[in-house]
Amino acid sequence: MKLKDALRRAQNLGLDLAEIAPTANPPVCKIIDFGKFRYDISKHTKDKKPASAKLKEIKFRVNIDEHDYLTKVRHAEEFLDRGNKVRVRLQFRGREMAHQEFGMQLVEKVRADLASMSQVEMDSKITGRIITMTLAPLPANRRKRRLAPPQKTADKSEPAVSQTGA
Repeated sequence: MKLKDALRRAQNLGLDLAEIAPTANPPVCKIIDFGKFRYDISKHTKDKKPASAKLKEIKFRVNIDEHDYLTKVRHAEEFLDRGNKVRVRLQFRGREMAHQEFGMQLVEKVRADLASMSQVEMDSKITGRIITMTLAPLPANRRKRRLAPPQKTADKSEPAVSQTGA
């Protein structure tokens, strides 16, 4: 169809003539409502934007057991892997305030354990009875999980025992 005919047809319909494939031979055009077309494109690009990073918090105590510590650090790794920021919060109670160095050592241990997944956004600081530190995730291609959750495997060395009444 000739250009003049296509423009006349688009005007009669109250729509616009948009060039879809300019490099094609002959160029490809389409009769569309250009305002609606631009609106659809803007909605499409808006949906693709990633959600902003959420802040997750992991709470510790000074005399935490090793297994509990590993569980909490695994959760922090999972949060960082999903792109969330993590606030590490260590709370002192009672006489624990007398030995704040133990709390600082624990926070440094957390920082070292999560170094392959995160970078320190806000350094550790003591505010009253609480030590806080904020960690931001590294770019996805530089993250490396160290403390992945244990894999559940079926142990085939033990035979299955049936419970039947004889």
